[in-house]
Amino acid sequence: MLPMCARIRLKPGSLPRVREWAAHLREHRAEALRTLAAEGVSIESVFLDSSADGDFLVYYMRAASEAQARQAAQASTAAIDDYHRAFKRDTWAQLTRLELLVDLQCEAGPSPQGDAGPADTARARTDG
Repeated sequence: MLPMCARIRLKPGSLPRVREWAAHLREHRAEALRTLAAEGVSIESVFLDSSADGDFLVYYMRAASEAQARQAAQASTAAIDDYHRAFKRDTWAQLTRLELLVDLQCEAGPSPQGDAGPADTARARTDG
């Protein structure tokens, strides 16, 4: 699975719509997960970054193939995908792909750091 990350500048004044979209996805979680599976996406996380420069979404995902995921999403006729396409048109101003510097992934099982969480484990491995 390949990791991908992007930073999306939001159009001014779109935060209420962003929060509505996030609530909609949570309410329609099963449908959203079905479409992700059809796209070959194993994880999709979205974070809000608000600063003096504006409001941004930071999208993180893992997919078997970025091209396959994009093609499947564009071809989808699922209501949740129609909703997402409208959301993007209404709120996204600019998308910037972020450079991958490190990608660490633990296998399921006990943490090598004892009770440390995933973030602590990754930090322990990269801090040297």
